[in-house]
Amino acid sequence: MINIKLIKNEKDYKAALNRIEELFDIPEGDHREDELELLYVLVEKYEDEKYKIDLPDPIEAIKFRMEQSGMTRKDLAKYIGSLSKVSEVLNRKRPLSLTMIRALNEGMGIPADILLKDTNSKLSSKKYDLANFPFAEMFKRNYFKATYKNIHETKEYGEECLSELFSKFKSRNFEVCYRKSETSLGDKNALMAWQAKALNIVSSEEMPPFDLDAFKTSIGRIIKLSYFPSGIQLIKEALNKIGVHFVTLSHLPKTRLDGACFFSSKGNPVVAMTIRYDRLDNFWFTLLHELGHIIYGDLKGNKKCIMDDTESSQSSDRIEIRADKFARDSFIPQRTWNSRKDLLIKKADITDFAEELGISPAIVAGRIRKERKDYTKFSDLVGQGNVRELLKEFE
Repeated sequence: MINIKLIKNEKDYKAALNRIEELFDIPEGDHREDELELLYVLVEKYEDEKYKIDLPDPIEAIKFRMEQSGMTRKDLAKYIGSLSKVSEVLNRKRPLSLTMIRALNEGMGIPADILLKDTNSKLSSKKYDLANFPFAEMFKRNYFKATYKNIHETKEYGEECLSELFSKFKSRNFEVCYRKSETSLGDKNALMAWQAKALNIVSSEEMPPFDLDAFKTSIGRIIKLSYFPSGIQLIKEALNKIGVHFVTLSHLPKTRLDGACFFSSKGNPVVAMTIRYDRLDNFWFTLLHELGHIIYGDLKGNKKCIMDDTESSQSSDRIEIRADKFARDSFIPQRTWNSRKDLLIKKADITDFAEELGISPAIVAGRIRKERKDYTKFSDLVGQGNVRELLKEFE
């Protein structure tokens, strides 16, 4: 018996074939049967790796099955969608979608690996149903790559679009901490799509490592930015310098979302805001609320996302109460507020107080309106309509 070893090159391959030829006619029960069987396995493995046969072309496979079955292009339309699509597919002007592949696999019996052009791929069950998402609105807001001409064509490849969008989640579970209840923020699928888009936006950003101590010391500087009319425009740069992503992304239909925080795939915190209420007071409170979640370590690992409707009634959730308190007290300490709030009667009182504190008058006016539950007061101070105008990159 020769010394059997892995086949690594043509010399080893030819030697193995020669030995197989020598052993080919050995009688049954011969002690060299095991050697022969092992040589077959090694040769097959080498041939699979070295002389791998490419899969048939999917379009040629479709044409072959049509000819074999006597099918016309009209017959193929029930699997492809229409005669015009059949023509485009067969002329290689339109790629096969997952929906088409499933139909061709089930209806015509063409193996999925041929249609997918990958021997290692399996045709999985449908993962995403377009009907569960505000797909048209997502298309309008550029949630998907500009590969397709219009909404109709994008829907045809909708499963692929959604799979690509959600690819940034990887193994991450979509776990949301709701402010009031599981339904208070609206449709979960729309919320998930919104977070996926935010993750896609930040994925291309280079960010220094996040340092919690440096982050804590930066809070005071961030608060002071509210004093300046253009302070909002400096928030992204200020947060990016300390390893925190900042995203503004409008909320999707059937959701009531002001802000959220979660971790990027690289472990940096992400603060995302919708500017649902285009007011300065809401912007600054929501921002500090989300920063409070990061300060207190409310994000567990990298599998949690905290989403907030900061204009909702007071939450009974401990971490939300704490984040609310952090936002309020960071701008105006409770003792200072208690000593002055009853004296804030006129517009001049509010602007003078804000000047003393070095913050935006909108923050003071917004707190008065909320605590007194009178949203008709000081509406000219809360910066209505100012935020989106300042954030030119707002989506």
